[in-house]
Amino acid sequence: MFTGIIETTGTVAAVELRQGTTRIAISAPEFGSRLRTGDSIAVSGTCLTVLEIEPPIFYADLAAETLARTSLGLLKPGSVVNLELPTAAGAPLGGHIVQGHVDGRGELVSFNPVDATADPELADWWLRVRVPESTRPYMVQKGSIAVEGISLTIATWDGDIVGVAILPHTRRVTNLRVIQAGDPVNVEADVMIKLAVEQKHPSSAFEVTLEYLLANGY
Repeated sequence: MFTGIIETTGTVAAVELRQGTTRIAISAPEFGSRLRTGDSIAVSGTCLTVLEIEPPIFYADLAAETLARTSLGLLKPGSVVNLELPTAAGAPLGGHIVQGHVDGRGELVSFNPVDATADPELADWWLRVRVPESTRPYMVQKGSIAVEGISLTIATWDGDIVGVAILPHTRRVTNLRVIQAGDPVNVEADVMIKLAVEQKHPSSAFEVTLEYLLANGY
């Protein structure tokens, strides 16, 4: 489980197409010796498994499902990605519950300073993201959303596009500083809202059980 509080960014060093999978290499100097083979890591909001480590680079494989549902298959050398290690048991939950199970690819519509005359490093920013259709039922104004793995609060929602206020710090420490309008972004809806929506449909076979909660990081 993650919280959507990005620890650092990394840079894609290589993308290798293999039979059955795609292997991605990411340079993450700030993680140093913290990574171990087999660790989980959120890469722009996508939970991956660290397979090999050659500091400062780690390697992970992308399954067909990951390529189909996320933006990771569209990355290329030099792309900047957000990185977060799992939240330790008992640690403060600074953002919201982020599973690293991306619901789909959204589209960055715009990302502009609130005051166009202000210093870009000091200004608040306004982010607008077109949400994948399958994820729209779970969008709630003032609810949570993870965009590129970043825990954000939905300020506006018109049924298609979410608007989010971004602080200078968030822009500075994440890949929001480099992505552009039209770029795909990974979107994960708040799992608690998903649970609430699913439980409103009595005909659904979905049920919150102890096994479900344990399997999803609770």
